[in-house]
Amino acid sequence: MIRGVIFDLDGVLVLTDELHFQSWQQLTAAEGIHFDRSINQRLRGISRMESLEIVLERATRKYTSAEKAALAERKNSIYLTYLQRLTPADLLPGVVDTLAELRRRRIKTAVASSSKNVPIIMERLGLHAWFDAVADGNDITRSKPDPEVFLLAARRLGLPPVECLVIEDAQAGIESARRAGMAVFGIGTPASLPGVARLAPDLAHVTVDELLRVD
Repeated sequence: MIRGVIFDLDGVLVLTDELHFQSWQQLTAAEGIHFDRSINQRLRGISRMESLEIVLERATRKYTSAEKAALAERKNSIYLTYLQRLTPADLLPGVVDTLAELRRRRIKTAVASSSKNVPIIMERLGLHAWFDAVADGNDITRSKPDPEVFLLAARRLGLPPVECLVIEDAQAGIESARRAGMAVFGIGTPASLPGVARLAPDLAHVTVDELLRVD
């Protein structure tokens, strides 16, 4: 029986992929590093520093640890500027209706994301009132696919993992949820999430009954 639903943020509640892409593109252009959308796709669901290591695969020189930290901070500063444009109108289809129905059924809800920018994104989107708990990159030492963030979210909901459902759009997040011993529902397509039996393109294309139906 599912008593708690844990949502990833980016790609499930709001789509910030384009903002991340533009931020990395601005940074890499200044550094003379090749960056394109296929590389950006590899960054979905992982931490900022892990993303930076992938970005630097195309660099023509080695960066020191201090330089990497500075690059990550520059990228985040750019990204935070873009985040100021977010409003509740940027919520993905079906989000509010799904959250409202879960609340009506007294199902607990949480956000679990590797991002350290979750608080500002949720504030810009007006999401805080909808959730009972939040676990993000500020709280963890190991990012997805490690299960730490989902296990922390479940603890903050006061629920065992077996009673939690994770809604995820990234392969790293799917693996993380499975390692946590939780049920999974994917947001995406069979091509983007191979091996995920239950999925939909967004929350507008799935009912709460379907979400909570765990075989």
